[in-house]
Amino acid sequence: MKHKMEEIDRIIKETLTEEEAAFYDELDEQNVFEMMRGLFVTKNRWFMVLVNIVHVVAFGLCIYCMVRFFEAEVTKDVIMWASGGFICLMMIGMLKLFMWLQMDKNAILRELKRLELQVSSLNGKMSK
Repeated sequence: MKHKMEEIDRIIKETLTEEEAAFYDELDEQNVFEMMRGLFVTKNRWFMVLVNIVHVVAFGLCIYCMVRFFEAEVTKDVIMWASGGFICLMMIGMLKLFMWLQMDKNAILRELKRLELQVSSLNGKMSK
């Protein structure tokens, strides 16, 4: 299967101009770190920075709640700090889920661009 994909990529690159081939290479699959970096090069990078700041604050609050939980001696305080820690953990989980969904969205958009480029190349080849 991998051999067929490489062959298809080679055929596509042969039909593209030099500029289109360079663009096609940019749309190649990314690793996790490249996808995370891709979150900060969009129009909404300010929002992703804000999400990361909230993420760090929630993590700090979670650690604080855990420390206070183990120091608490009254049942009411134990429940309060455990609830605070649980809320912080849920917030951290939701923020991570949001970021992973954004990375998935970017990967899907990249694949759509590859598909559009392939269709455009095929259309140009058929019209000749």
